[in-house]
Amino acid sequence: MEKVKAHVFFSGRVQGVFFRAFTEEHARKLGVKGWVRNLPDGRVEAVFEGPRDKVERLIYLCRYEHPHARVEDVEIEYGEPEGYEDFRIIY
Repeated sequence: MEKVKAHVFFSGRVQGVFFRAFTEEHARKLGVKGWVRNLPDGRVEAVFEGPRDKVERLIYLCRYEHPHARVEDVEIEYGEPEGYEDFRIIY
């Protein structure tokens, strides 16, 4: 299974709606590694690493399945995995 790294920026109503906790919960369920954090400009930045299908599923869940967020745009840049060992929220 091909492993990938996705560097992702979510914009829209993504802060103050437990977006990071939702992302962390689903990343752990899927076995995706990396991190997520809020940015001062109102976006959320994340790095997801793992099998391509799991990473794509996590991006989909964050974009369309969060009960309170309204994701208006997603920017994704793919690269080589760096070998994260877990998933965490950066404060």
